[in-house]
Amino acid sequence: MTASATAFAPGSLSNLGPGFDALGLAISGVGDRVTARRTDAPGVTVARIDGADGLPLDAARNTAARAAAWVLRESGVGGGLSLAIEKGIPLGSGVGGSAASAVAGAVAANAALGTPFAKADLIAAALDGEGAASGAPHGDNVLPSLMGGLVLVDPADAHRWRRIETPPLPPLVVVLPDVRVLTRDARAVLPTGVSLGDASAQAAGLAFLLDALRAGDWAEAGRRLMTDRLAEPHRAPLVPVYEAVTRAALAAGAAGVCLSGSGPAIVALAPDASPSVLDAMREAAGPGARAWVADVERDGAHVEASGV
Repeated sequence: MTASATAFAPGSLSNLGPGFDALGLAISGVGDRVTARRTDAPGVTVARIDGADGLPLDAARNTAARAAAWVLRESGVGGGLSLAIEKGIPLGSGVGGSAASAVAGAVAANAALGTPFAKADLIAAALDGEGAASGAPHGDNVLPSLMGGLVLVDPADAHRWRRIETPPLPPLVVVLPDVRVLTRDARAVLPTGVSLGDASAQAAGLAFLLDALRAGDWAEAGRRLMTDRLAEPHRAPLVPVYEAVTRAALAAGAAGVCLSGSGPAIVALAPDASPSVLDAMREAAGPGARAWVADVERDGAHVEASGV
């Protein structure tokens, strides 16, 4: 019988320009780990959290614990689970930290309980967990972190999703400025309505972006990353270095630049100049910024270890 399991869930980029709440991409270089241990006492508890301050130990308010509780409840397995959480994704970074914790919690709990669910069956668990942080679950980070790759998801029903197959993507340069932007705050600055012109332009932008990615037309994909009319114009002021980092990336040869999710993460598509783009963006982001060249994480969340 499996008594414990450790799962890793990668970070993710969401929106990618015009794909507001609908498009996400799992990436390498950052992620969260959760270890779940079987206990005799019922329910889920959080034993410790490493790598971040201020996250709740209260299982009802913790993303990983909420997801693990869903798995425990729906599995019908007796006893409980104790979780140890290792945060590799900074809080409020824009690369899917709350989603990664929820996904890792669901996958670790599932493995510790003897794998009662297939991976795709854990979507509901991860969405429930992610909702503890965002107020409402959003599949554009959960789905890529769980399933891997580039994912299109219905914002109204995250159980309706499709993995988008593309040629191998060129390097993606990700910069995390030393700024924290919470999802709730970033949603508060969004308009309650949009014009017909903006809505039609946004739909066209997403369609052209997906077509360019599937065709391997990186120049067009880069242009389309910069066509968001719904979220980025309102969220960019929350990231003081946004304009400077964007200008630096384009001057260094990036094909396109956008915020990831609610920010402050800024991502650039850099087919021909990733080292120079990386250096330029990191310098423009200022002291304390973290930057790396990310690949697509195609496998998504996975179990790293299990034991009795």
